[in-house]
Amino acid sequence: MQSASEQSEAAEPPASPEHAYPDHWEADVVLRDGGTARIRPITADDADRLVSFYEQVSDESKYYRFFAPYPRLSAKDVHRFTHHDFVDRVGLAATVGGEFIATVRYDRINAQGLPASAPADEAEVAFLVQDAHQGRGVASALLEHIAAVARERDIRRFAAEVLPANTKMIKVFTDAGYTQKRSFEDGSVRLHLDLEPTDRSLAVQRAREQRAEARSVQRLLTPGSVAVVGAGRAPGGVGRTVLRNLLGAGFTGRVYAVNAALTGETELDGVPAHPSVGAIGEPVDLAIVAVPAERVPEAVADCGEHGVRGLVVLSAGYAESGAAGRERQRELVRQARSYGMRIIGPNAFGIINTADDVRLNASLAPQMPAAGRIGLFTQSGAIGIALLAGLHRRGAGLSSFISAGNRADVSGNDFLQHWYDDPGTDVVLLYLESIGNPRKFTRLARRTAAVKPVVVVKGARHSGSAPPGHRVPVTRIPHATVSALLRQAGVIRVDTVTELVDAGLLLAAQPLPAGPRVAILGNSESLGLLTYDACLTEGLRPMRPLDLTTAAVPADFRDALAAALADETADAVVVTAIPWVGEDGATEFGDGEVLAAALREAVASAPAPTKPVVVVHVEMGGLAEALAVATSTRPAAAGRGAVTAPGTRADGPRPAVAPATVTTPVQEPPAVQEPTTPARQATIPAYPAAERAVRALAEAVRYGQWRRQAAEPGRVPEYEDIDEAGAAALIEGVLGGDGVVDARGVTLDTEAAGALLARYGITVLPTLPAPTPDAAVAVAARLGYPVALKATAPHLRHRPDLGGVRLDLATEEQLRTAYAELTEVLGKPEELQPVVQAMVPRGVDTVVRSAIDPAVGAVLSFGLSGAASELLGDTAHRLVPATDRDVAELVRSLRTAPLLFGWRGSAPVDTPALEELLLRVSRLVDDHPEVVAVSLEPVVVAPRGLSVLGATVRLAPPAPRTDLGPRSLPRY
Repeated sequence: MQSASEQSEAAEPPASPEHAYPDHWEADVVLRDGGTARIRPITADDADRLVSFYEQVSDESKYYRFFAPYPRLSAKDVHRFTHHDFVDRVGLAATVGGEFIATVRYDRINAQGLPASAPADEAEVAFLVQDAHQGRGVASALLEHIAAVARERDIRRFAAEVLPANTKMIKVFTDAGYTQKRSFEDGSVRLHLDLEPTDRSLAVQRAREQRAEARSVQRLLTPGSVAVVGAGRAPGGVGRTVLRNLLGAGFTGRVYAVNAALTGETELDGVPAHPSVGAIGEPVDLAIVAVPAERVPEAVADCGEHGVRGLVVLSAGYAESGAAGRERQRELVRQARSYGMRIIGPNAFGIINTADDVRLNASLAPQMPAAGRIGLFTQSGAIGIALLAGLHRRGAGLSSFISAGNRADVSGNDFLQHWYDDPGTDVVLLYLESIGNPRKFTRLARRTAAVKPVVVVKGARHSGSAPPGHRVPVTRIPHATVSALLRQAGVIRVDTVTELVDAGLLLAAQPLPAGPRVAILGNSESLGLLTYDACLTEGLRPMRPLDLTTAAVPADFRDALAAALADETADAVVVTAIPWVGEDGATEFGDGEVLAAALREAVASAPAPTKPVVVVHVEMGGLAEALAVATSTRPAAAGRGAVTAPGTRADGPRPAVAPATVTTPVQEPPAVQEPTTPARQATIPAYPAAERAVRALAEAVRYGQWRRQAAEPGRVPEYEDIDEAGAAALIEGVLGGDGVVDARGVTLDTEAAGALLARYGITVLPTLPAPTPDAAVAVAARLGYPVALKATAPHLRHRPDLGGVRLDLATEEQLRTAYAELTEVLGKPEELQPVVQAMVPRGVDTVVRSAIDPAVGAVLSFGLSGAASELLGDTAHRLVPATDRDVAELVRSLRTAPLLFGWRGSAPVDTPALEELLLRVSRLVDDHPEVVAVSLEPVVVAPRGLSVLGATVRLAPPAPRTDLGPRSLPRY
C-alpha cells in the first residue's frame, strides 16, 4: 500500500513540533487465534527493530506495500518511519516478544494529497504485516487503534491505495464497518473511509472481540500438551499434586514435568521430566506454574521463549499479599503478554475440561467432575471446592471449571465470550467477588443470557472494597442497584452458593416454564401448604395442592404427576414427598427407589417434556442414596408454549424421551465415579426444603419471561420535538467557555436547567422567589391563584413532612397568613428561601433521576417521593438508553407501584405520560454524556398528565468510554 506522499520527492512533510510520547495509545490486544500482541507508537529507538522486521517480510508483501520491488529500507526510509510528531505523522507497531510483527502509519494530507497539518482532516494510511502473522487479525486490530488515534487528532477520514491483487488488505478495509467509498484509479483501488464509528463498525468490532477472546479461552481449555512447572521429586506439593490430577483424569494429550532440580531424572510419575521447558524439545501449549513467586519470572520467560500459548499460575504471593505483591502481579501480566500468552491467575486453583477428547484436570481438585453441560467460573478456590462438591453430590456434571484467583488477565468476561457459543455448555454459573469491567460484563451477560442461563452469586457485597488482588473501578451506586441492572440484562442473581447450585441444577436439568402457574402434589398436606406459601412469596401462581394423603403409594404419585404434566393450566410441577408408614407401623426405607421409578415413568410417558418438575422431600433417605448420581444435565427440548431449553432448538427434532433421574443432596458424597459421556437423559432436581425448590423454580420462571421478552426487544422512541442540536449548543456554552469547570461538574441554575430540559420536551413549572410577603403576593398575582408556598432551604427541600410547604392558597390573605406562619415556625425568609409556585392537579408525587456511574454507565432511576420510599429503598433502576419496555417495567417494579394504578379505589394516574417522561430523560442523558446527573423532584402524576415541579441538572466533561474504543485488554 503506497501513499501519495511516498511517491513524491516533495513528500517530506513540513517540520512540526514533537509531542510527548502518547503512552495512552499503548494497548494489549487479543488476536483472532487467541494469542496476544502489544500495540504501541513507533519511536526513534525502533530503527533496528524496524529493519529486522522488514527483512522478514516476503518480496510479495513488500511489493504490495510499495507498488514496486523494494528489497530493503534506506536510511532515509528508516528515519522517516521511526520519527513521528504523533499528530500529523503517526506510526503504530504490533509486537510479540518485543519484536515487530506488523506496522501501520498515517500521514495527514490536504485536498491535493500532499503532506499537511491541521485543520486538514484527512490522512493516508498504510499497513505492513509480517507473512508469518498474516491471517491472525493483526491488521484489523491495528486499523481500530490507528483510527482511534486519528479521531483523537481531529482526522475524520482515511485514504488508502491498494493493488487489486492485495485482496487481504482490501478485505481489512471493507470488513471494518466504516462508511466508505471505493474507486479504481491508475491501476489501483482507492479507498476512502469515514472514521466516525457506526453501528456496523461497532458490531464488527464486538464480533471480532468475541471470536478472539473465546478462542483465547479455548486454547487454554483444549491444549494438546501440558507442562507442569514446579513438579517436585517428593510426593505432595502443589506441582506434584497437579501432575497427579492431570494423569488421574486421563488427559488425552502429552504431559511433561519441569523442575530445574530434575537434572538427573528422566521421568516423574511416568511422564518425561526436564529441567526447563526449553529442554523438552517439543511444542507445549499450556504451562501450569507452581513455583515460588520469586521464581515465576524465570519460568514465564522460559515458557514465552519456547512458544507456550498460555499459563495457569497457581503460585501465591501477588496482589493478595499487599503493595509489593501488586507490583509483582503487574510485572507478571506485562511479561506474559509480551510473549503473546494469556494467564489464568495468579493464586489460581486451576482449570478443568471434562470433554472426552480432552479430559483436562489442571487443578488442585483431586477428583475429575462428571461430564455435563454446566460451565462454572469462580474467583475463589475455597468456593470452587465447595461448588464442585455440591454439584457432585447433586449428580450434576460440568463442561468446564475455572477458578481464576486474582484474575489478573483472564476473567469471567473472557469465559462468557467462550461459553456464549460453546455447544457443550447449556448453563453458566459464576461466583464473583468483583466485576472488573461492569459495562462489558453487562453487555456480554445480556447477549449470553439470550441463548442460555447465566446465574451469578456475588461475594464481598458489603465490605465496601474489592477483595485483595482484584482491580475494579470504583462505583458510587448501591449493591442493590447493581443487582437490579444485572437482572435487566437477563442475569439470574442469587444470594448464596447454595442457591447458585439449586438454580443451576434446575436450569440444566429441566425445560424453562412457560409461565408462573404451578401444580403441587404430594402425600403431605402440610408440606404441600408450605410449598403453596413459598410460591406466593416468590410471586408465582400456585394451584391448590393435590393431597394424595399418607396412604398414597408410588403408583398414585405416578398417575398424579402424569395428569399434572398433561394439564394445560399448569406450567410447572412440584412433587412433595415424605416417607410413608407400612402396615406394621415401621417407616418404609425402601420407598425412595420405588418412588423414583414411579416419577421416571410419569415423566417418560409425557407426550413432550415441556414443563419443569422438581421434588421436595423430607427424610427420604432411599431417594437420596439411590438417585443422587445424574447421568446428564442436558435439558429436554421445549415444546409449544415454552421457551426453548438451553442448547436446543424448538423447531428441531426432539430427542427420544428417556427415563428421568431424581437427584438430591445427601449427607456424604457418593463414591467417585469415572467420568462418562453424558446420556440423553434429563434429571429431576430434588430439594430438602420447599423454599429452596420454589426459589429455584421462581428464578427459572422469571428468566423464561425475560427470554420471551428479549426475543422481541422494546424500542427507543423518536420524538419530533426533541432539539438535540440546541441542547448540544447550550451544553457547549456552559462547558466550552473560558471558565474553569470543576472536575465534579457544574450545576445549572433553575433557568438554564429548564431551558435544557425544554429542548427535550420536558416542561418545568416555574418557581419564583418570594423574599418578602409583598413579593410573594406579587408573584401569586402573576401566576394566578391558587398557589403553593415552599421553603427551599437545603434542609427543607423535598421534605413536606417538616412543614415547609403550604398548598392551595386561594387568596392574598391566605398567602400572607401562610408566609407569616412559615417564617415564625421555621426561621427568617433569608434562611428559608421561600418560593411561590402555581398549583397543579392532584396526583402521586414521584421522583425521576438519572446519573452516570463510572462503573456501570448511565442509570435511569424512578421512585415515589417521600421519606417512606427513601427509607425502604423503594427505587427502581434501568440502564440507559431505556426502551419503552424498560420504562414500563421500571414503573411497575416498585413495591409501592399499586399507588399509581388505583390502589384502594383511588383514580389511576397517567402512566403513559410518566413513561414518556422517563424516555425523554433517558434520551437526554444518552445523547449528551456531558449531562452527568438529572433530578426531577417532585413529578406530580395526575389522572391526566403530569407536572414537573423541580429540576436539577449537573454537567461535566464526559469520562472516556472504554467500551466504545478499540479492542484492548485492561492495562497493567
